[in-house]
Amino acid sequence: MSERFTGNFTQQEPIPEEGIAAAMDVLRHGRLHRYNLADGEKGEAALLEEEFAAAMGSKYCLAVTSGGYAMATALRAVGVTPGDKVLSNAFTLAPVPGAIAGVGADPVFVDVTEQLTIDLDDLAAKADRANVLLLSHMRGHICDMDALMEICDGADVRVIEDCAHTMGGSWRGVPSGRHGIAGCYSTQTYKHMNSGEGGFLITDDEELMARAVVLSGSYMLYERHGAAPGPEVFERIRLETPNMSGRMDNLRAAILRPQLRALAEQCERWNMRYRALEDGLRGVAGVQIINRPNDEYFVGSSFQFLLPGRSGADIRALMERCTARGVELKWFGDEEPVAFTSKYTSWAYASPEPLPKTDKVLAGLMDMRVPLTFSVEDCAQIARIIADEVRT
Repeated sequence: MSERFTGNFTQQEPIPEEGIAAAMDVLRHGRLHRYNLADGEKGEAALLEEEFAAAMGSKYCLAVTSGGYAMATALRAVGVTPGDKVLSNAFTLAPVPGAIAGVGADPVFVDVTEQLTIDLDDLAAKADRANVLLLSHMRGHICDMDALMEICDGADVRVIEDCAHTMGGSWRGVPSGRHGIAGCYSTQTYKHMNSGEGGFLITDDEELMARAVVLSGSYMLYERHGAAPGPEVFERIRLETPNMSGRMDNLRAAILRPQLRALAEQCERWNMRYRALEDGLRGVAGVQIINRPNDEYFVGSSFQFLLPGRSGADIRALMERCTARGVELKWFGDEEPVAFTSKYTSWAYASPEPLPKTDKVLAGLMDMRVPLTFSVEDCAQIARIIADEVRT
């Protein structure tokens, strides 16, 4: 009888006991709002910002309600206004073009390569069409950031990095989020730290961070941020920057602080599972593995592979067979968006231009979550099931 996987692709690990205890302390004293502090108290949100900034090597950090809010805030803070054009990957998830549309701007989509990273040749060709790139490190794949920054610096394009899938990752030792003017991260349940919803914005630019803090809803309480610039910077911008509240609260921050301390260890655990999947599918006829460059330190919290040349009907049948054996695959080539999975042609509000090169890649692109509730042996079994069904 064929083996069947019995794990749950959406079940995350529990919150660490240290985080639960810290959350209970917040619940007991009742000061959930980040600016509601006792005398001499810094607060969980401010402490988390300081710790995350230190972990990423940035001067400033702002904790917010979601990664999408972080991206929209970064776009506003660098001066993107309604009607502006913003470059972005054609291969990403809906919150990225959603953040661009949310500030009234228009996405200009850039092709994706078979390595699932932004096509640098297409970026260079389109760099004169906008002065901001919202770069999505989609599904944890980091492009040659030195080459990308050379293109963008030469064209005077400012780079905001969407690091929702690369928290803990790096390119040539530089943490994801530290190449451009700002980095944005998510702590939604399926990301590398889990607070249900949440996010971060980091930067070394003092005016960008001051604007972001006010935008996030600081009122005139910005002095209660420990990972922010001094009051003189806020004095320059405080009356011309709107309040668009999106603060993280102390309860979520309390849950996240212990997870941040364990991030490096968790990244290694994900990569062990990723490698088991990779090893199990490498060499299988009809399966194209995504080769990861040596300069990239990635976090394998999801796994992708290509099925080049397969028809849509074949892929749907493969997915059904895998589902029957307990393996949940997602497909980025479907004409209709399904749950979290969509593609650039689904975002009609953005009036996307046709991108045949990207269409060819997405037509065979398979995707799968890799929660840490899976063991390495589980991942080896999943790979065997997929390989078996691909050969069918």
